[in-house]
Amino acid sequence: MEKKVLFVASVASHIKAFHLPYLEWFQEHGYETHVACSGDESLPYVNQQWHVDFVRSPYSFGHFKAFSQLKKVLDNEGFELITCHTPMASVLTRLAAIQARARGTKLIYVAHGFHFFKGASIVNWLFYYPIEILLSGFTDNIVSINSEDFERIKSKGSSRCNYSLLPGIGVKGDDFFKVSAEDKFELRRKKGVDKSIFLLVYAAEFIPRKNHKFIIEAVQENRSEFEGIKIFFAGKGLMQRQLEDMVDERELNHIIEFIGFRKDIDEIYKMADLGISSSKQEGLGLNLVEEMMCGLPVVATVDRGHKEIIEHGINGFLFEQNNYNQFVQFIMKTRNDSVAYERLSAEAIRTSSRFELRKSMSAMSDIYRRYLTIPQETFV
Repeated sequence: MEKKVLFVASVASHIKAFHLPYLEWFQEHGYETHVACSGDESLPYVNQQWHVDFVRSPYSFGHFKAFSQLKKVLDNEGFELITCHTPMASVLTRLAAIQARARGTKLIYVAHGFHFFKGASIVNWLFYYPIEILLSGFTDNIVSINSEDFERIKSKGSSRCNYSLLPGIGVKGDDFFKVSAEDKFELRRKKGVDKSIFLLVYAAEFIPRKNHKFIIEAVQENRSEFEGIKIFFAGKGLMQRQLEDMVDERELNHIIEFIGFRKDIDEIYKMADLGISSSKQEGLGLNLVEEMMCGLPVVATVDRGHKEIIEHGINGFLFEQNNYNQFVQFIMKTRNDSVAYERLSAEAIRTSSRFELRKSMSAMSDIYRRYLTIPQETFV
């Protein structure tokens, strides 16, 4: 009988962005790979793609339809393992898989960042926290990607569930590395960026959680400090037009530039000097890891995910949420002290190696093997 594994996520783009190496790994080990998600985007390393009309809002009646679609797949296909991702899709998966688990299917939930955390809204705590604690009893292993989430779910979750801490889902280090000064300036020449500019980059979707507005306001309040500095906003999203209008109204276009969603984001990092993030909360922050692999120190908000990556004053700086003064102070510190900058850059590269894809896959494959009929050889 063909061995089957199912990956579940709310949208196909999530699978494409994070889980293709893991699907490839399963195929290499003789598994038929299935994916259940919304969206019609074709995915590689997938034998069967099931369309499920997942909705992200926890308050939608659409969940009943998605549950019915997903349960039909689970009841008919006989998966050896289900691994689910994204909050609402994972809630529905664990409920729909109750009978499948009774027949021997194992279920792993990879939590890319719980919605309940220190500083989260009361609404998030009241809704998501009790659901996750309850559903831990319907899960074989919950995998967290930061220490705060891991410690909380391990101490409060069901004793019937196992708990694991993973160093993120991994960044492919072959694509992200520090280049020489000559190559850096050549990249700038090709892309029309003056080599004397101190270049900051924020790669993030234009959504409220990423808090680009804070950076715009910080620059406006400290305009004179940003002479000779350029900030690239890389990405796309629903708030892009609103944020572009804010920059126009404040006449900050010479400082803040929207460069769109980039397929050459590795080159943007390699030609930049500093990574920044004003995000309100992150499960980890893989864009920051990519930047650090390219030798960029990072200035980012104090957050459970950022704290997993950034050691304050060692490989970057952490500033308090919405603290303009600290944000600007740490940027100036990296810009004006070349000796400190080189130390921060070297430590950024050293730290980022912990989150390289091969290490994450090795750790995750050990988790898989607890529940599968895969020989216990070392992952290569």
